[in-house]
Amino acid sequence: MFTIDINPVLVSLGPFEIRYYGLVFVLGFLIVLVVLQRATKKNRIDMSKDQTYDLVFYLMIGVLIGARIFHIVFWDLDYYMKNLIKIFYIWEGGLSVHGGLLGGILSVYLFTKKHKLNFWKIADLLIIPAILMLAFGRIANFINQEILGTITNVSWCVKFLGADPLYCRHPVQLYAALGRFSLFFFLLTLKDKYKDGFVFWNFIFLLSIGRFILDFIREDIRYMGLSAGQWLSILMILFGGYVLFRFYREDLKYSFWFKKKEEN
Repeated sequence: MFTIDINPVLVSLGPFEIRYYGLVFVLGFLIVLVVLQRATKKNRIDMSKDQTYDLVFYLMIGVLIGARIFHIVFWDLDYYMKNLIKIFYIWEGGLSVHGGLLGGILSVYLFTKKHKLNFWKIADLLIIPAILMLAFGRIANFINQEILGTITNVSWCVKFLGADPLYCRHPVQLYAALGRFSLFFFLLTLKDKYKDGFVFWNFIFLLSIGRFILDFIREDIRYMGLSAGQWLSILMILFGGYVLFRFYREDLKYSFWFKKKEEN
């Protein structure tokens, strides 16, 4: 058994606070900016330096709005209706992965359509730092003592003193972080080898499978036996699986054996 009671505030200067969760969010988008600018210098994408700043800005807005709306609507609607000001307290956590993905995808799509850029090429590029940010985000959830796992007696269970000191639980946040770090390294093996969009759809498909499985040991509200996250993940698994097998069948065959597809 392990007991945790880490202060979620990294630095406090009067009313100003820097939290681990917010730090992960800011660093994640800085990494996205660096990745975009390196790609433009290497002529992997046809974007100007100003466009990279604009895209990161729109992406940040899209992710924030989408993640917050989904969290409020699907997870804590009653709480936020009674505490409207808390809707804006994003540094305290409360961002939905599914909503953030949808908001981010929509913002990138609208940007690439406006500037006549290749959406799938940029999506493949952005998804690599995105999964890294999601992995560190789960570690921040662990520090914040949120997204609690189910009660268990396994030897590595954790007591969250700031959230529920009575029971020992699965550290489901760390399980998720480990899975996302693994997905990050797997996606790196696919980068620049296959058809545009292949990395992105692997991310959608595999991330959703991991989320669906882990939610069985996550304490959450259930709808017909499954959590809201699991129902949303089922939709993503079905849609992502269909796209992969319908449009990327040859790429799947080669990626399974980690071979580079030969050019005709």
